[in-house]
Amino acid sequence: MGRTRDFVEEIVADRRQVLRFGAVAAAAPALGGAVAAPAFAGQHHDKPAKTLVVGHRGASGYRPEHTLASYELAARMGADYMEPDLVSTKDGVLVCRHEPEIGGTTDVAAHPEFADRKRTVVLDGVSVTGWWTQDFTLAELKTLRATERIPGVRQHNTLYDGRFEVPTFQELLDLRKRLNRELGRDIGVFPETKHPTFFRGIGLELETPLVKILRRNGLDRRGAKVFIQSFEAKNLERLADHYRVEVPLVFLSSASGTPFNDTRTYADYLSPAGLKELSEYVDGLGPDKNQIIPRNPDGTLSTPTALVTNAHHAGLKVIPYTFRAENSFLPTELKVGTDPAGYGKAIDEQVTFLRTGIDGLFTDQADIGVLARSLA
Repeated sequence: MGRTRDFVEEIVADRRQVLRFGAVAAAAPALGGAVAAPAFAGQHHDKPAKTLVVGHRGASGYRPEHTLASYELAARMGADYMEPDLVSTKDGVLVCRHEPEIGGTTDVAAHPEFADRKRTVVLDGVSVTGWWTQDFTLAELKTLRATERIPGVRQHNTLYDGRFEVPTFQELLDLRKRLNRELGRDIGVFPETKHPTFFRGIGLELETPLVKILRRNGLDRRGAKVFIQSFEAKNLERLADHYRVEVPLVFLSSASGTPFNDTRTYADYLSPAGLKELSEYVDGLGPDKNQIIPRNPDGTLSTPTALVTNAHHAGLKVIPYTFRAENSFLPTELKVGTDPAGYGKAIDEQVTFLRTGIDGLFTDQADIGVLARSLA
């Protein structure tokens, strides 16, 4: 696993706004205190030399996700890595979208010329109706504009609806080069292959173009600031064995269920035996954060599991997802007020998780992750 370099502190207006409450919480004697209920809150367990802050879909707490504006803001807030989810267009170009269905993240529904593209697709065994990237050429996709995915929670982000294109993976890498020059540090990328079995089944497999782009940009090499992640273990095994990628691979784990096109559950993979097997071809885990610290029936944080210890014993790094500032995503005891979209004690939550010994975290608000890291 490549080590990160020191980050450059970038203070922006959005950061001042989100940390106005957080500065009060951080200054209080109970960063332990606000999260003092769990007995583990003040304990450090094999704290890494430096934990990674990954901008989840960019700075998706402040800009519509998977846009160049979102990625750039995450980098300027101090994120070590920008995280793009990758899907394919009809003409085989990798673009940055959370899912191949784009009805909820673009203005495609407002384009009458594409009304007949709406259809139902079986995606990993589930029927989903909408508009699909595999039905659009890149040129057609570029006529669309991004919109906020969860406007009810992030009304502020709707200010930017209709202003940003759907970027290609190459455009993100070009942005990275510019930001490296401007910020004077090496910003990483953390691409995820989305539904690789599905795309392979329709003749638009993701692995070959991903590896080609990384190699064309000199990024498939040891020490490059790149991780490749996937919810499908077989996808990662193929990248390791068939494509012989040099960069670290990260297995993403859901809190329940089974990876598509697999016979083992996520729980099987995260058992001590499963972790040992994974370590033969992956370098890290990206678990749901509830697999690190579960929640009690009342929504409060419970006691940490043994996953971090077991994964480290198997030689795997642990970078859980997803940390968000809004009350609707926080444990009960860290909510502030009754507004689901209001900010709660997100700094306290992240410090609590960092103190379990995790090696990084995915966050929608990179500035909070950077501050929490300094306090853990």
